[in-house]
Amino acid sequence: LKAVILIGGPQKGTRFRPLSFEVPKPLFPVAGVPMVQHHIEACAKVPGLKEILLMGFYQPNEALSRFLVSAQQEFKIPIRYLQEYAALGTGGGIYHFRDQILSGGAEAFFVLNADVCSEFPLQEMLEFRQQHGDMHSFVILGTTANRTQALNYGCIVANADTQEVQHYVEKPSTFVSEIINCGIYLFTPAIFQHIGEVFQRNQQELALEESSNGWQRAEVIRLEQDVFTALAGSGKLYVYKTDGFWSQIKSAGSAIYASRLYLNQYSKSHPERLAQNKPGGPVIRGNVYIHPTASVDSTAVLGPNVSIGEGVTVGAGVRVRESIVLHGASLHDHTCVLNTIVGWDSTIGRWARVEGTPSDPNPNDPYAKIDSETLFRDGRLTPSITILGCSVTIPAEVVILNSIVLPHKELSRSYKNQIIL
Repeated sequence: LKAVILIGGPQKGTRFRPLSFEVPKPLFPVAGVPMVQHHIEACAKVPGLKEILLMGFYQPNEALSRFLVSAQQEFKIPIRYLQEYAALGTGGGIYHFRDQILSGGAEAFFVLNADVCSEFPLQEMLEFRQQHGDMHSFVILGTTANRTQALNYGCIVANADTQEVQHYVEKPSTFVSEIINCGIYLFTPAIFQHIGEVFQRNQQELALEESSNGWQRAEVIRLEQDVFTALAGSGKLYVYKTDGFWSQIKSAGSAIYASRLYLNQYSKSHPERLAQNKPGGPVIRGNVYIHPTASVDSTAVLGPNVSIGEGVTVGAGVRVRESIVLHGASLHDHTCVLNTIVGWDSTIGRWARVEGTPSDPNPNDPYAKIDSETLFRDGRLTPSITILGCSVTIPAEVVILNSIVLPHKELSRSYKNQIIL
């Protein structure tokens, strides 16, 4: 068994700016650890999993290399990064590196998209495949969405008894099914034959179009539109439906929501990561992660759903809730931080208030997902969480509301509903 984690590359993650300027999106901390570490933890727990491959087209940089080395040491499993020469799509990348994936005689492999947060029921998917399909069938992880939001995802129509996928449509224009694709798959080497057929077909189509710029486009293959649509109804593709939590992490607002889901899970999976109320310590409400190197004043009140990064300083009387404070940031006395991501090494002055509007799913709908909201609506900035890029300085006694502040800015006054370039 192996696992492949698709981490994408720099031109993606545009909705994640300005945070993705400083660190590749997969390394952005969610609930105190890099986003992709949650995937690696889940893979490392699967018995018999021999290797994890990260695949994307980021230039291998220091942060990525450091992370891989520490993750290998922590999880005692070989982890390698395979760099694509261009964006090849979700299917093109694994097809390009099929020799690496199959080396050592892999009988099956997981493919996980890095920008989802989930309980990752990988073991259950393996057991499901043994019960339902044959050893050559493929499994998609599915979950239930509500009727309107299902249109934003890949929709799956499956046989109610066998769970065999009969029909697959990526982002349909009308309602198809409430079961959506979670971006987590279990494949066998046979999948490469199906991806190969798409590749051949692309090449033939390109040969007919004389004017096109040749080789590159044949290699771009999307698992969802190109492969699953064709496999549906062939008896080879099954869906395993999970009731566990799942959410996409496309925008910075969804990172705060994902952080809440993971912090919630920590009470079962990693109780040691959750801060407790102790005499002489800050007041903790709900689930809060505090990095051991952070210094938090005993009169501060944190939570629910707060993650405090490495080397952060939190002053007296500070109130933080529903927020992520990244490493090196400093919150001076009596600041109030709500629904905000505070960037690396940023400073918030005394008595300042930094607040955003949460983009949470409807709490009354058990199947609601987070909307990937657009930045603007009717020419105005949509109210969303407040994001401070790295090294932003906010003066004392100002209010910053629903704003995005790009890195290295020193503000001098209050702002509301603005992108501060």
